[in-house]
Amino acid sequence: MAELTRDPVVMEGRPWADYGLVDSGHGRKLERYGAYRFVRPEPQALWSPRLPESEWRAHGEFVPGSDEDGGGRWQFSRAVPEAGWPLAWHDVRFTAQCTPFRHLGFFPDMAPVWDWMRARLGGAGEAGGARRPALNLFGYTGVGSLALSACGPVAHVDASKKSVAQARDNAALSGMDDRPVRWLVDDAAKFAAREVRRGNLYDGIILDPPKFGRGPKNETWRLEEGLPPLIADCRRLLDADSRFLFLTVYAVRMSSLAIGGLLAEAFADMPGVVEHGELAVREEGEGGRLLPTAIFARWSPA
Repeated sequence: MAELTRDPVVMEGRPWADYGLVDSGHGRKLERYGAYRFVRPEPQALWSPRLPESEWRAHGEFVPGSDEDGGGRWQFSRAVPEAGWPLAWHDVRFTAQCTPFRHLGFFPDMAPVWDWMRARLGGAGEAGGARRPALNLFGYTGVGSLALSACGPVAHVDASKKSVAQARDNAALSGMDDRPVRWLVDDAAKFAAREVRRGNLYDGIILDPPKFGRGPKNETWRLEEGLPPLIADCRRLLDADSRFLFLTVYAVRMSSLAIGGLLAEAFADMPGVVEHGELAVREEGEGGRLLPTAIFARWSPA
């Protein structure tokens, strides 16, 4: 049976050419996205900023609403391309854009996860890669799917037509529109259940479910209710030859040990290990601190 590790793991994201966490503190973070700098709320930045306020000059800042569950608006001090601007992570190119949901069209803290999954599938461009597709549930704008496509076929599932359209645009921007990626507008939980009934199997599954959401037919998703049956279905889509399942959870009041326990239960009949911990991004420069962003749990056969 898969063994649940006791000690948490930290997956550390570091700056790259097109992204960096410049500073954080007093409930905010300052980031660079290519040539543009932005300030966003960050409740976990409990400490004081390292840089003086004069160095927090940014092109825009997201000012949150008064309620706990979201809302807010961007305030811009300098011009930012409304239609977005191109960025890159390794071989994947994509469009960054200031969205109404405070993020910028991708999640930079996922970079170490993309590296980890590529390694599990045999590495980008290596012979002997994935024999079966990888599955990206709640795939958003497709950066993770394009990263995985270097190792073999991918099924990308998201309930938002707009997100899937942007994922296709990112594939074209990367010169990867001929990659074997299935772009699917579908409810993630319903898609997984149908795949179980069809008897399909995957080499790996990544899922990044929201706290709350709606499917393309107005299906309601609530994380605490929907996650256990979805994980059970994902387990049925994997076998002893599969390489991983990776689950990330944002903005909820639960621990990584809790979702690790959920995976350990689901994979009780499988060999391997279930690890859990936090995603974090390290600030740029000497003495940069680690800013936690999300919790995760992952299964792998070894």
